[in-house]
Amino acid sequence: MTKPWEKISLSDYENHMKLDSVMQLQNLNQMMKDQFSAYPVSSVMVLGIAGGNGLEHIDNNKFEKVYGVDINREYLAAVTRRYSDISNILECIQLNLIEEADKLPKAELLIANLLIEYIGYDCFQKAVKQVQPQYISCIIQININDKWVSDSPYIHVFDGLDEVHHQVEEDLLIQTLDNIGYKKIAQIESPLPNGKKLVQIDFAGM
Repeated sequence: MTKPWEKISLSDYENHMKLDSVMQLQNLNQMMKDQFSAYPVSSVMVLGIAGGNGLEHIDNNKFEKVYGVDINREYLAAVTRRYSDISNILECIQLNLIEEADKLPKAELLIANLLIEYIGYDCFQKAVKQVQPQYISCIIQININDKWVSDSPYIHVFDGLDEVHHQVEEDLLIQTLDNIGYKKIAQIESPLPNGKKLVQIDFAGM
């Protein structure tokens, strides 16, 4: 990701995301529970892990390795503190995906939730090629009226993201991954209180 994400505090981000009028933190948490359990894998990588929302659903008996990747070092420090119970399998990696995707390790499952909007299709494709997962699970946000940040007391915290945010289209994402040998195998939608929705699209390597 790019520099604006390094300037947003984790508390502001999470407090915005969990507001009753937004409900993204809660919805993502439940969707991630299913992402972690859906496929027969022993390693998983979460790109744009932020504060680690959803990691409480990691099954220590299933996973041998969990990678959490983010550009923000403070976010990763919070992940390490919060999820010390899986410290034996959790590895946090601080890097800028746009410039350093080639440094990513391999993992069987790649999760990218509300991330592709900030790095773009090409960068995500490069990350996938580097990680070489068997399965990919992405969650994107479908907006209304081109308004991608919901109203809240924290809305101006996200002003700097305008320069890097791009709306992700379902068809273009599917085509991007199809071009490198990944076929769509599932799609799930979760409505949000403000008329927006989260769309999970899963892929398998062919």
